[in-house]
Amino acid sequence: MKISILLPYKENYSPQYAGAVSLFVNDITKISSFNKDILIFGNTQSKKKLSKNYINLELNKKIFQSTSKIYVETFLKAQGKLNTELIEVHNRPNYIKIIKQKYINKLFLYFHNDPLTMNGSKTIKERIFLLNNVDKIIFNSKWSQNRFFLNIKNKHDLLLKTSVCYQSSSKTKINFDNKKKIISFVGKLNKAKGYDLFGDAIVKILDKYPDWSAKVFGDEPREKLLFKHKNLKILGFKKNEYILKTLKEISISVVCSRWNEPFGRTSLEASSRGSAVIISDRGGLPETAKSGIILKNLNSQTLFNEIEKLILNKKRLLSIQKDNYKNFILTHAYVSKIFDILRDSHIEKKKINLFNISKKAILKIIHITNFNQRFDGRLHYNTGKRLQNGFVRLGHNVLAISDRDIISRNKSINDFDGKKTLQKTIIDTYGNFKADCIILGHADSVDSETLYKLKNLNKNLRVTQWFLDPLGKYGPDYIKNNERINKHGNLLDSTFVTTDPNSITKKINNSFYIPNPSDQSFEILKNYESDCENDLFFAMSHGVHRGSLKKGKFDNRELFINKLMKKNKNIRFDVYGMNNVQPVWGDNFLKKISNSSMGLNLSRGKPIKYYSSDRIAQLFGNGLLTFIDEEISFNDFIPENCFINYNNINDLSYKLNKYQKDKVERKKISQSGQKFYLKFLNSTLVADFILSKTFDYKSKNTFVWDK
Repeated sequence: MKISILLPYKENYSPQYAGAVSLFVNDITKISSFNKDILIFGNTQSKKKLSKNYINLELNKKIFQSTSKIYVETFLKAQGKLNTELIEVHNRPNYIKIIKQKYINKLFLYFHNDPLTMNGSKTIKERIFLLNNVDKIIFNSKWSQNRFFLNIKNKHDLLLKTSVCYQSSSKTKINFDNKKKIISFVGKLNKAKGYDLFGDAIVKILDKYPDWSAKVFGDEPREKLLFKHKNLKILGFKKNEYILKTLKEISISVVCSRWNEPFGRTSLEASSRGSAVIISDRGGLPETAKSGIILKNLNSQTLFNEIEKLILNKKRLLSIQKDNYKNFILTHAYVSKIFDILRDSHIEKKKINLFNISKKAILKIIHITNFNQRFDGRLHYNTGKRLQNGFVRLGHNVLAISDRDIISRNKSINDFDGKKTLQKTIIDTYGNFKADCIILGHADSVDSETLYKLKNLNKNLRVTQWFLDPLGKYGPDYIKNNERINKHGNLLDSTFVTTDPNSITKKINNSFYIPNPSDQSFEILKNYESDCENDLFFAMSHGVHRGSLKKGKFDNRELFINKLMKKNKNIRFDVYGMNNVQPVWGDNFLKKISNSSMGLNLSRGKPIKYYSSDRIAQLFGNGLLTFIDEEISFNDFIPENCFINYNNINDLSYKLNKYQKDKVERKKISQSGQKFYLKFLNSTLVADFILSKTFDYKSKNTFVWDK
């Protein structure tokens, strides 16, 4: 499998004067999982190149012939020898027509600029041509994407052909005590970039606050905007590495462009280094810094005022700096994974033996969790079974121990709660099986002493656990759940939770986030293919083990659901586990969920980043349009065209009614959600992630949730 990247003609792919496109391509390519399969093509006079996988195209120019055409044709000649499966064109939509004449494989186009200003995408006709002839059109901001679809009818049907993939920056540790009283400006020193506004404001600031200074990086031979002050340093063009290093000590960064910047690498990089960023409200700039100060009235006085406010309020300055740094997620690794997901979804890769990348070809695993054998299949569809399937699909030798079944069946006078028998079973099983790894899933009855004995028998034994229950401070059973997950302390080599580890108040050593996995053999419905008799499905699991509602049991979600039903009389609800409607299990659950086109993913407690009950896998996996509280932040790794975010009950009500009526859009999003979830959040990938972190090997799989 080969991928060819075509840069714009004369894009400077060199360390000395690299353009924004070159920096982006180099940064995400060198850490891509496809790195060894990628070649980058361009034309530059510089001798030094950013990477070894770059090929410089030497052109045989002809009089009266378009240079762009010669450039692309030269590139296509090289492709004939390579048998390339995917070509990625950066920022040159006018290249597409030439390429399509001689190339039949997959084709991507990435926009770095405003599509309406570029040859090949200015008119509606040109943009429709691109939609019909490019497999994926990628934009560096939502603003650019919206510009592309300006005045195009039925754009909702065409949006699936496109994606937004922001540009990226590195992220490094920042010591905020090292921040200096410095204000920066990076970019062309012209009016379009707002340098005249910056210069006018900064001279006044430096006069009024002489303990502050300013640094300007950039040049502009075509415009002469001269500003002088003893505390103002004009440093000219500098390499990106130098600017990133300097930004670590910058306190305030100003990006006050007049023109509609499609994205804004400068403000992105400043955020990654913990600067307080002041940006104009032009183009995609507001998308670059979640905690940026946005100048809606763009003039030198408002800029002066915002800088002065930060200087005078040190607490606010530090707070904004830390918020920018904390909320920065657009690392090279994060964006590279998004790009790789897009590539992976369009290229049929050869099957590879995943197990050769670990030190052992086949691992022997003891998986201890509640397999619910005593309930005769009623609780068969659970995460333990999903992960068990994943470990087996990976080719490993997996021995299952159902801890609660053993306890239930072995209670006696000599073993009142059955736990002694469980410990003996685990130790004896290990003696006969000699496992490489023990995986615990909510196995609360396993004693730490048992694990200690096994680790003494085998110093190389790895022990890990997965945990699905909520761990948020304002969630249910907070104290109890934190005691459970920290029970075995340093005996565990790793822990996997369905809550963002960084959002948990009590930190867990060597912990990683995992999504609730889907499973191809469990999630078998395609509700989007049917006109379901019900609109919204919601089910709670009260009385899991007794199989019926428990008297006196109350869940705060009942208040929310009852209020939602009251507000939406025209929505056909199908609700279980509350209002005296018994919960549903097993095959009966599948029959009930098959009758609804939409599903509400509502978990217990206050929303916390990434946490969801395991119901989410059944909603996405069976093709229901899934509604999720936006505070959970699933859009960090699940594309926005795969589910619906809501921010309160009124917003949810509006969207329920909207998608009840809009069947076409509802089914498209449902299908996209199921496809994505089953492909990228399935039990095999989650199982591989667990083992790769526990045994410290690098998987060749892409884990979209691993940032």
